[in-house]
Amino acid sequence: MAGGDQHIPRPPNVAPGRPAGWEVHDGLDRALTVDHVRAGLARFGTLGPLTVDPVEHARQLDPVLHGLVPPERIRRSAVLCALFEEDGRARVILTRRSSGLRLHRGEVAFPGGRLDEGEDEWTAALREAEEEVGLDPSSVELLGWLGPIVTVVSGSFIAPFVGVLERRPALTPSPDEVARIFDVALEDLLAPGVFHEERWIRGDRPLTNSADGSFPIFFFDLAGETIWGATARMLYQLLHLALGLDPQIA
Repeated sequence: MAGGDQHIPRPPNVAPGRPAGWEVHDGLDRALTVDHVRAGLARFGTLGPLTVDPVEHARQLDPVLHGLVPPERIRRSAVLCALFEEDGRARVILTRRSSGLRLHRGEVAFPGGRLDEGEDEWTAALREAEEEVGLDPSSVELLGWLGPIVTVVSGSFIAPFVGVLERRPALTPSPDEVARIFDVALEDLLAPGVFHEERWIRGDRPLTNSADGSFPIFFFDLAGETIWGATARMLYQLLHLALGLDPQIA
């Protein structure tokens, strides 16, 4: 069944959302390669190393959402969106988290986690990828970074890094953290019926910068999995960048 054993906490008042940018633009080159991603990162000004503080950047992008997470609850985290090319198509590595984890059990995610004391975001992303899936840090070329993601439930400020591998890697899941490793082509994420948006309203935390207090939640249903939440938001941003579209989420 799509979604594995994860729990999606839909509120009772879910409404349909809007189509993605790629669904309303004709003539887009959907056969995405790493070069498309590289060009998109350069266009958005996030090619290369992280040049801003993720927490401050998140505050500037969405001060309302930032205000929903008290400073004492902020947990700095980083994830690695690792790409490789096969048959001329960029593919991205994803995991399904173990059902034994305390938070986000059974959810699809990028390798990643919280920063250790004194650690920077890029180092944390590489370390977590090595611990979770056995990815050799020396095999990863840093391409750039996506806009930081704020998660209200866990209070995380996530710095997403985009890296590229020379070839498909041999990976081994850490059984305590990862139930499954898989990869999908970016092109397949654009296929009809894969993506949809829902508008959620949380009565305890309505967004004041939205007309009805709702906020968008993104979903991708592919490869027998449901990708949603922060990981889907990062993929949404990555796909828009690669297609030459505005990646901002409203």
